[in-house]
Amino acid sequence: MQTLRAAAVSTNGWMGEPERVLKSMAGWCERAAAEKAELVLFPELLIQGHCTPNTWELAEAVPEGPATQRLMQLARHYRLVLAVGMSEKERDIVYNTVVLVGPDGYIGKQRKLHMSRDENFYYKGGRDIKVFDVGPCKVGVVICYDNQFPEIARIQALRGADVILMPHAARFRTWEDTPESEAAARHHSHRFLGKYALRARENVCFALLTDQAGRAGYVNTVPPDHENQPHHAGAAFIWGPDGELLAQTQEECIKEELIVATLDVKLLAQERSLANYMLRTRRPELFDELVKDQVSS
Repeated sequence: MQTLRAAAVSTNGWMGEPERVLKSMAGWCERAAAEKAELVLFPELLIQGHCTPNTWELAEAVPEGPATQRLMQLARHYRLVLAVGMSEKERDIVYNTVVLVGPDGYIGKQRKLHMSRDENFYYKGGRDIKVFDVGPCKVGVVICYDNQFPEIARIQALRGADVILMPHAARFRTWEDTPESEAAARHHSHRFLGKYALRARENVCFALLTDQAGRAGYVNTVPPDHENQPHHAGAAFIWGPDGELLAQTQEECIKEELIVATLDVKLLAQERSLANYMLRTRRPELFDELVKDQVSS
């Protein structure tokens, strides 16, 4: 790994408006480049929206589809590595996918493995756990609910990941249009998502997390105040390999934000040289139980 500047953008993925989202992304890329970022994480399912009713019609092939091609143009223009959530279609099956592109073009994709709640109506789970060489570092992508399964980030760390990317479209609670209600929802989002600092600490990797921010629209399948409405209180964090916070968004109101931090390779080397570096002291021969099915139908 080389020392690099990394950014996380907490922004809104308006349902069914990919052109609007891509236009907004261009502005965020310009801001990230001005901050001398090299790697930029965007939220889960940003481009077509989270559980958009006509997801099947909007989903695109990767990398041939127009959204990925546009992301490649942005990455080339601003000299950035971008990780962006979108709806991918392959052989008429839709996946919740994060696409990685860089200045030299398409890098790869990670499909979400475990669907949560109503996501099962729109997306099929992937089967691969990947690590991508993006130049300055190697990254793994763990998408939203997949972070509830610590084995995924651990496998990526064992496969050489230096940085874990955690894009979210997390829905915790709705809010009313008052400062008090907004602040309560935002604070709850920060408290819940902030717990994922442990993924950085237990795997001795840098970690970036971002959530969508704002009301992306309304669906008519649930009441307006239902937790499954695509309303995201938002948050973003960057943690060091010791689990310490390097940057975070504010907690007082729900708005789109960008955070940036330097990922110093010296800190990674320092933590991995400790006597208690877990990837060196772990005893995998004791973990057979992890691959046995413990739930009966």
